[in-house]
Amino acid sequence: MQRHLISAADLTRDDAVLILDTAEEMARVADRPIKKLPTLRGRTVVNLFFEDSTRTRISFEAAEKRLSADVINFTAKGSSVSKGESLKDTAQTLEAMGVDAVVIRHGASGAPYRLATSGWIDAAVINAGDGTHQHPTQALLDAFTMRRRLVGRDAGLGQDLAGKRITLVGDILHSRVARSNVDLLHTLGAEVTLVAPPTLVPVGVETWPCEVSYDLDSTLSKSDAVMLLRVQRERMNAAFFPTEREYSRRYGLDGDRMARMPEHAIVMHPGPMVRGMEITAEVADSDRCTVVEQVTNGVSIRMAVLYLLLGGNEPAVTHSRTEEK
Repeated sequence: MQRHLISAADLTRDDAVLILDTAEEMARVADRPIKKLPTLRGRTVVNLFFEDSTRTRISFEAAEKRLSADVINFTAKGSSVSKGESLKDTAQTLEAMGVDAVVIRHGASGAPYRLATSGWIDAAVINAGDGTHQHPTQALLDAFTMRRRLVGRDAGLGQDLAGKRITLVGDILHSRVARSNVDLLHTLGAEVTLVAPPTLVPVGVETWPCEVSYDLDSTLSKSDAVMLLRVQRERMNAAFFPTEREYSRRYGLDGDRMARMPEHAIVMHPGPMVRGMEITAEVADSDRCTVVEQVTNGVSIRMAVLYLLLGGNEPAVTHSRTEEK
């Protein structure tokens, strides 16, 4: 494992499988009466969120507290940042406080990389989403969910996603989730197809390790997993498709389309979902939809990442390790 987690593209196949296997161990903690390990006792983690987030911040905070870390939450609104403080000044303030890890979300692509490589701070840096660039822990939790559903919880240990066919549908242009998933799923051996309106496909996508299609119906029968992506209107400065109804007709997933998928295939969404446009309630509430599992698995993945960056490179939860009672 590297010292920081900035991009899913930085992970080797062995790194990624190690994180998934460690997350499997961490998931067992959630089944215990007391969901806590002493692993990061005495370590301080800062959640440095320059961009609004609810589920990602809460997921990281839950992971940090389950590992017994001291947690500091920082939001840009109402902080010194709103008074003009720079990222460098904020980083140097945290360095002076002796933090061990910084979980950063930022609206500017590249901000976590800058923080990790600038020399402003000596802590491990974890990218919790930067602009339209990367969201590596989201890709890891998605891969973890796929491996559990498509390979098996125990049978998946040590395994990747070789040969699995994954379809990502929706707003590829503005999606850091899409970029992260393409990188990680390719590393894990999966075959990825992107499906979107031509206006929501980024320039240069031909260099990505995936296929591109504009026809969702032609991909459904050969997909092991279909992941719908949120249409990010807040990042749109123009009309990228005629109407919501037209988008839903061509790229939304309803019961009829889900019935054309293989029986074992799953439906995923990183959330928050726009029901009625990206996905119908019938599909979102079906047993094949893993949205709630993805949220649960996010805590296990973030525990695994924090442990491996701060605690060591060995499996995190062993029978010989002393745990809190």
